Amino acid sequence: MSEKKLPIKTLAKNRKARFNFEIEDTIECGIELQGTEVKSVRAGKVSFGDSYCRVRNGELFLIGFHIGPYEHGNIFNHEPDRDRKLLAHAQEIKRLKRRIDERGFTLVPLSVYLKGGMVKLELGLGRGK
Repeated sequence: MSEKKLPIKTLAKNRKARFNFEIEDTIECGIELQGTEVKSVRAGKVSFGDSYCRVRNGELFLIGFHIGPYEHGNIFNHEPDRDRKLLAHAQEIKRLKRRIDERGFTLVPLSVYLKGGMVKLELGLGRGK
């Protein structure tokens, strides 16, 4: 049984991440987005800044990731700097938590892209240089 290759369109890359961190492993996660956030991400209004990921209560959260407000939005526009939940398998989250706790690694977002119409985030498990 062969898998179809879904088209991937890179929306933004975190260039500072590979400069500041020695990336050892990468994983792909989905992002739980609200309302107009998807349209802003598709328009490329994202900023990595000093964003990182943290494991809270067995769930992954993206902290410090800025998604600019959608310019055609109304009063129901999203909050640009809120913490966003990442979608990953429970076993992957446990494995990442162990590696972060034991060896002093950090989870850093590397890129945001569209894969089959879904917004995905590539996370890197890295150690500061």
